[in-house]
Amino acid sequence: MSLRTIDSLGPLAGKHVIVRCDLNVPLKDGQITDDGRVRASLPTLNALLSQGARVSVVSHLGRPEGAPDERYSLAPVASRLGELLGKPVAFATDTVGASAQATVSALADGEIAVLENLRFNAGETSKVAEERTAFAAQLAAFGDALVSDGFGVVHRKQASVYELAELLPSAAGLLIAAELEVLDRLTENPERPYAVVLGGSKVSDKLGVIGHLLPRVDSLLIGGGMLFTFLAALGYKVGSSLLEVDQIDTVKGYLAEAERLGVEIVLPTDVVVASKFGADAEVLVRAADAIEDTPFGASGLGLDIGPDTAARFAEVIRTSTTVFWNGPMGVFELAPFAAGTRTVAQALTEVSGLSVVGGGDSAAAVRALDFNDDQFGHISTGGGASLEFLEGKRLPGLEVLGWTA
Repeated sequence: MSLRTIDSLGPLAGKHVIVRCDLNVPLKDGQITDDGRVRASLPTLNALLSQGARVSVVSHLGRPEGAPDERYSLAPVASRLGELLGKPVAFATDTVGASAQATVSALADGEIAVLENLRFNAGETSKVAEERTAFAAQLAAFGDALVSDGFGVVHRKQASVYELAELLPSAAGLLIAAELEVLDRLTENPERPYAVVLGGSKVSDKLGVIGHLLPRVDSLLIGGGMLFTFLAALGYKVGSSLLEVDQIDTVKGYLAEAERLGVEIVLPTDVVVASKFGADAEVLVRAADAIEDTPFGASGLGLDIGPDTAARFAEVIRTSTTVFWNGPMGVFELAPFAAGTRTVAQALTEVSGLSVVGGGDSAAAVRALDFNDDQFGHISTGGGASLEFLEGKRLPGLEVLGWTA
């Protein structure tokens, strides 16, 4: 694996270094509810500051429509970053305007600033390359070099991720290097037994990774909303549960391919069925082939894997040496449907080899359920980027940094 590192940029004391982080944290009433991505940025930022670099952090947050929107301001993130670094963090109230120019110009050696949300400028995510390049050029005026460390966006061709890396001397930060090292271990000669646990809502989101990993794993465990398309492929009725009818034939193909390869696909044997979507719903556990066998009939919907399934999943996980997990087992945000996800997370903490939580909702789930990051081998900061890597896709934000697999 080849990748330009920070060392390739030479001495950085006194130089203005732009760091593209992924600080896209969840906010509620202006407060950060999970600061995992902020904490993940610290090793790179501390390394640069200790060299005497003048650091300008850029990131996106949420999906503003290419214009300022105070709901998506990075101000709370800058405040939290200062707490974690234990030093002042200046904040620019715009991205490339007068505030950003003044803030960056005022930095001394070893000082740091955060610029406002990149997506307040439409050029960041524009589909037109020339518009992205124009915005990247405005950003480039603030720096002597770019350190790209936002792993969660390396699968996107966006101005701060791709074009900016072409305009300035650029290298990958420590977070990206760490993410790639772990993902490489999942794809190149992983220690066996190797289990992959997939959940989340839609099977269509995971088709690529299923197809790419199927020849590489020993066990594939299926939970979350996507499980119902697998059950439908077996001919089971699934009530009002989430179902992608157009993917049933594809799933049948994967089941046949797994049998041909000798890969065990572990499907739920029981499901938590609810009368409605809500924490106050009436809840029953039913066998996977009897989901409609409740007073709710065809209107019942499955919202979590059942206890027998959770126990089986945990057994497979604990007896595996390498485990990758992406996607909750149920609607973990609601207490009646959190048990499956909790059981899977607990089992991952007991893996003797490498356990990887694949970012996104999975990372949010383990923290919401009061697990600590250090209980797992690795928690990825990029769910979509991790999946696309495991699908074998090209990732433009890495290729521009000289990455070759």
